[in-house]
Order: sequence, then structure tokens, then C-alpha cells
Amino acid sequence: MKKKQLIGIIITGIVIIAVGVTGIVSNVLLNTFFEKNTKNFGSAFEKFVEYGLADSVVLPDNEFIGVLNIVGEIGASSSRFVSTGYNHNLYMNYIEQMEKSDLNQGILLYVDSPGGAVYQSDELYMRLMEYKRNTNRPIWAYFASEACSGGYYIAMAADKIYANRNCWTGSIGVIVSLVNCKDLYDKLGIKEIDITSGKNKAMGSSGLDLTEEQSEILQSLVDEAYDQFVDIVKEGRGMDEALVRELADGRIYSAKQAKQNLLIDEIGTLEEEKREFTSEIGCNPDILFYAPEDEMGSFLGTLFGAIEEIVPKSDIDLATDILENKGNGVLKYYAK
Repeated sequence: MKKKQLIGIIITGIVIIAVGVTGIVSNVLLNTFFEKNTKNFGSAFEKFVEYGLADSVVLPDNEFIGVLNIVGEIGASSSRFVSTGYNHNLYMNYIEQMEKSDLNQGILLYVDSPGGAVYQSDELYMRLMEYKRNTNRPIWAYFASEACSGGYYIAMAADKIYANRNCWTGSIGVIVSLVNCKDLYDKLGIKEIDITSGKNKAMGSSGLDLTEEQSEILQSLVDEAYDQFVDIVKEGRGMDEALVRELADGRIYSAKQAKQNLLIDEIGTLEEEKREFTSEIGCNPDILFYAPEDEMGSFLGTLFGAIEEIVPKSDIDLATDILENKGNGVLKYYAK
């Protein structure tokens, strides 16, 4: 047999084996995906088809208390493929719909969040306050495992706050996180070059050190957002500003410590709060507590979340997460 023929046979064999292995791996991955997610995927798809696009809200046909699940980082996306968890637009739309509905009897904020972006935290807080002014309906809040920083900020719209006995809360303060890679760049022989219109245009860039002036600029932004936070707590809790500033050094408090410092009202379970809430407003104790679901987010989250399980993040993905989420220079009411 000629050498070229032998090589051709070997190459053909390798290709056949590679195709077979690829087919087996693909089948395993697909089977894993569908076995684990058929039920959730089907349910999410049915709801998506029934209700349509994301951020849509379908209200109950009977009297209800609206529930806003302030869960996860406020204003953040938790997936490489789709935004899941906290849905700012959905909540803003839901409040608007509840305000127009005579069936709505109030709002319960369920908070389990380390906080998040200043912008979304403040916008949601202001919309809740507008809802109260326009409807004269109550807002109560329940703190689950954590209700820190931006999560606590939003809850200042509540008339009464319950916390789980194991909850951590507080962290009243502001943070801007930046990642400085200049030393690493120097070791690798990389130099960042920015063509800017002013000396402070590129401040906070990962390849440059902050100047003293730039640090002062960022500190001024943090201080302004912090003063706003203090005012919100002062108004929301009816506390003296000096006391708020004493408590607001960024630390977290246990539920017991928070109650002692007047940051919450009661320690108890969610069911205990619901019973007191319905009793306080004089409605049916079996009234529906209704939380809308992000149908598009549920559908795509189920689909792409399953893909993430079988396609793990690469080192590049992880590094990108660190740079974008931990050092993006955005003002945050956030507990580290």
C-alpha cells in the first residue's frame, strides 16, 4: 500500500472517530439539558406565550396586596445570557398598574439584597413614595437574610419593617470600586494610552493611577450620595440626623441590633408580618399576596441558565466579571 493511501486512510479514520465522539458528547449535553429543564422550560414558555414580552404585568381579578421581590443585586444582571433576578422596569411598571387598580390594597416589599446601584435604588424609592402619596395605601417591608445598603434604602418607603431574626441589615453608605491594573501592565510591557479632552476624562481607568485631584472628585460624588442616603433614613425612620450619621458608618447590623437602634420595627417571620399587615388594614386575612413574574426573563433565564450549567465560565469570563462588576466605577449603595 502506498504511503499516501495509508495516510489518507488514517486521516479518514480520525475524522470518523472525531465525528462520532462529537455526536456522543452533543447527545449527552442535550440529554442533560432536557432531562433537567423540560418541566421548567415548558412552564416558562407557556407563560411567555400567554403574557408576551418582558416587563408586562397582569393583575389579579380579586383584591390583593402587591409584592415586590427586591432580591439580588439591584440593577445588576446575573447571567452571561440574560438579565435575571432584580427587574427594575418590571417593578416600576407594576407599581404604576397597582396605583391605577382599585383592587390593590397595599404593597409588601420582600427584601433579600446586598444593595446595588444608586440610580435604581433611588428611582424605585421615589416611585414607591409617589404611590403612597397618590393612593394613601400602606407599604410594609420584610427583610429576609440580608437587606443592606440599597436594599435598606428602598425600604425607607415602608411604614413598618419586619426582619427575620437572622437578617443582616444596615450597611448605610456609598462605595465606588475601581480595579487598578497598572503594575500588572508594567510587568507585561503594556501601556495604556488615552486621547482625552481633559486631564480627568480617563480617571478611574484600569491602566492609570488616580491623581489626588481625581480621588477628591470621586470622594465628592460619594459624599453627595451619602448625604442623600442619610436624609432618606432620617425621613423614613423619623430619626435625628446626628444619630443616623453615627449609625451610618457602613457597618452591618444584626436584626436585634437594628431594632435596638431603631432601624427596623419588629423581628419575626414573613407569615407573622402578613397576619399583622392584613389585620392593620382591615382586609381579609386570606387576601392574595401577589408578585408578578417576569415572563420573558423566566423563559430566557430557564433556557440560558441551563446552558450555563453545562457550559461553565472560562477564565476570560471570570476576569471580565471582576472588571465589570467589581471595579466598574459606578456609585453603589452596596454591602461588600
